[in-house]
Amino acid sequence: MPKIERTADIAWDGNLARGAGTISAETGAFSQLGYSLATRIGAPEGKTSPEELLAGAHGGCLVMSLVGELTNAETPPGHVDATCRIVMDEVEGQGHQIVASFVDVVVAADGVDEGALAAHAAKADEGCPFSALLRRAGAEVHVSVRLA
Repeated sequence: MPKIERTADIAWDGNLARGAGTISAETGAFSQLGYSLATRIGAPEGKTSPEELLAGAHGGCLVMSLVGELTNAETPPGHVDATCRIVMDEVEGQGHQIVASFVDVVVAADGVDEGALAAHAAKADEGCPFSALLRRAGAEVHVSVRLA
């Protein structure tokens, strides 16, 4: 696989407590997603956060990896739904850290039983660069899968 690089542009105005910023994808896939400390730690009010973007990245990566495993096993899925929840918490002596990621996946695929699906999910998790990154950073990664 070739080297992959992607870029996001971030802008911020003001101080941390009352300021706000935007995050945009260089590709144009999303533009000027608003974020602030208030919407990061409180009610999102239609804005995003770095944790939400990480949840999307990890969940998206894991799903692609799982679809690849199922396709290679000649049991490609018809549909996959997933939810990823990133948890940030206070870690003694380290401040706030990403401590866990929970990815819950529901797969509609013919010719796959729960045992095979679990094995494919474990292999997909092992091959997912975001799972590896989170684990190297000391975060727990939990992946659960079930058939639709």
